[in-house]
Amino acid sequence: MPDRDAGLEILRLRDDFPPVSTADWEAAVHKDLKGADYDKKLVWRSEEGVAVRPYYRSADVAALGAQTAALPGEFPFVRGSGKPWEPAQEATPSPGAIRADHFHEAGGSVVQELGYAVAAGVERLVELAAHSTVDQAAREIEFVFAIGSTYFFEIAKLRAARWLWAQAVRAFDPREEASCLMRLDVRTSRLNKSIYDPYTNLLRVTTEAMAAAIGGCHHLTVEPFGFVPHLALGVQRILRDEAHIDTVADPAGGSYFVEALTDSLAQQAWKLFQQVEAAGGYRKAVESGSLAAALSATLAARQKAVALRRRTLVGVNNYPDLLEKVPDIAPPPAENNNPFPQVRLAEPFERIRARSARHARRIGRYPQVLLLKRGDLKMSMARANFALNFFGCAGFDILQSTDYADQNPDLIVLCSSDPEYLALAQEVCPNVSAPVLVAGNPKDQIEALKAEGVQGFVHVLSDAVETLSHWQDRLGMEPLP
Repeated sequence: MPDRDAGLEILRLRDDFPPVSTADWEAAVHKDLKGADYDKKLVWRSEEGVAVRPYYRSADVAALGAQTAALPGEFPFVRGSGKPWEPAQEATPSPGAIRADHFHEAGGSVVQELGYAVAAGVERLVELAAHSTVDQAAREIEFVFAIGSTYFFEIAKLRAARWLWAQAVRAFDPREEASCLMRLDVRTSRLNKSIYDPYTNLLRVTTEAMAAAIGGCHHLTVEPFGFVPHLALGVQRILRDEAHIDTVADPAGGSYFVEALTDSLAQQAWKLFQQVEAAGGYRKAVESGSLAAALSATLAARQKAVALRRRTLVGVNNYPDLLEKVPDIAPPPAENNNPFPQVRLAEPFERIRARSARHARRIGRYPQVLLLKRGDLKMSMARANFALNFFGCAGFDILQSTDYADQNPDLIVLCSSDPEYLALAQEVCPNVSAPVLVAGNPKDQIEALKAEGVQGFVHVLSDAVETLSHWQDRLGMEPLP
């Protein structure tokens, strides 16, 4: 290494950047928050109820020695088998596979996927072990997971799945620890895909495939959803031959965040598994309908989040391609052996757009929404962009102007600041025949605006599915069969 005599100074980063304690970090954070609530501003709570903190340190994983100290290929196999994943295009699961992907496609949470999969696996293990050894039975069981787009959660999901299964199998006292390794086949999700914008689907499967590879699957299937199959294979080749993800065992290992998240998901899923066992086991949960009811409740919450646009599906409930009116994608056929409903979160918006397209074929044009921008430039632009995304998701044509004269829209959306809305409504409403709406939620003026003729409001609390369907009704669109 060059020394000082060669004219180069050796950097001593440990001296130049001394350790900073967690207390010091927290003090700096609270100072920047200026009295704002720490949890509300910086802690994100997932659909599973996992609290994700703004940063993690070594102390957050200090108690996870059994998880973090083991090498890849060692019990409890959180860090995987130590062998690279393999592409498996158009893979067909065995008839007896534990189909955790069915829970996923029914709208289940990560915790439900994990907990129910382990419960189903334990019952299968008991059945098989009655006719063979525990080791042989465990090695015969195949698990199939679907991988979604919540990147770090999906990585942690596969790591947690191996931990859970290793603990479950060990309870049966196998002769070899290797029998506790979960055989894990993964495919990309259908739940978050749309029949619109196929190349957004391609981006989705790319991040999903990367999460599956980093999480440590054995076989990976990238399903083409609206794009040509060779691109699906290309995703795997890029991850393997260019990104070289298959050359590193457990790339996420050692990340304080991923390790802590793995443990949180595993602990919650283990509780769910125990609840299922205490209630009589997996088969009883299916037959009683309690499992389906739990999945349905989670799905309803997810669908509500999409309808309220708290959860974004790019091109579906936000940032639509205004030029893409009619899709040319057919979703994959439903599996006959799936006991649970197979849904896609985009379907309500797809039906809204299909309804607009059918109406356009009937009358010869798409409904037009005029975004009337007036007053405060910053507010009018922001609210016009909001309304463009909002009504664009219905397939409507969007016009933007500062004037409504010589326009003949089907709807007019006022885009301005709250203090300017009343005067603007008093000007516009008496002089137009189209319904007038306001972009925003000026609570103190709502009744006054309605009295002037405003017929609706669109804002961040609006249920987009309900609101867009309502205005389709008002515009005389026939309902879809």
